[in-house]
Amino acid sequence: MKFTETKLKGCFILEPKIIKDERGYFMESFNEKTFSEGVGQNITFVQDNQSFSTKGVLRGLHYQTGEHAQAKLVRVLHGEVLDVAVDLRPNSPTFGQYETAFLSGENQTQFFIPRGFAHGFLVLSETATFFYKCDNFYNKDSEGGLIYNDPTVNIDWNFPKEQLIISEKDTILPILENAKKVW
Repeated sequence: MKFTETKLKGCFILEPKIIKDERGYFMESFNEKTFSEGVGQNITFVQDNQSFSTKGVLRGLHYQTGEHAQAKLVRVLHGEVLDVAVDLRPNSPTFGQYETAFLSGENQTQFFIPRGFAHGFLVLSETATFFYKCDNFYNKDSEGGLIYNDPTVNIDWNFPKEQLIISEKDTILPILENAKKVW
């Protein structure tokens, strides 16, 4: 597994070693020891989540606050997505900046997003199955969100706005200036 830290300290792109032959392929998608060494910290994942979406679905940008903050290790089992992490750590030199990763069932790339980040993704293929591990349990009272088109963060989704499919809940999320603090 190759680990590449992004411009956002603590966020990593993970590229697995895929062994292919005439039967298909094999890869190790997660190994606790390799992962801990690769990201430089011990993370214990406690919950796995999976979603299925169609082209144009934009989910996010979501996060958990305080003691319920979550680190996530995300990947796509089938399809293609543009995955986005936004740094919301108040004392971070990259506060308000974002990083993207192209994740697909074909490239098997993963994206590690530590606590203190908002996260979202946009489905680029006809359908996508998205899978992620969390290091903390979901807590409704600790939900936070950031509007996908915040003018300060200015995420380039590289997708026609009129084709986006966004939940009502996600269309009324606040801008960065008014967003709930992560801690």
